[in-house]
Amino acid sequence: MTRSPTPTPHPQLAEHERQRCEVWTRVMGYHRPVASYNIGKQGEFNERCYFEESAALAEVE
Repeated sequence: MTRSPTPTPHPQLAEHERQRCEVWTRVMGYHRPVASYNIGKQGEFNERCYFEESAALAEVE
């Protein structure tokens, strides 16, 4: 007889306990944090669309 573990609730953090997530990207062979980009380059980064293999395969069929 196996017992399923009781689900534990996720902790809720207050705003002052949260930490901002730093996003890095690869540019010309090296990695940089997106926060260090200028405003124009940050806008370009936000407009990027990412490759999804399943979507590409669906277009071929």
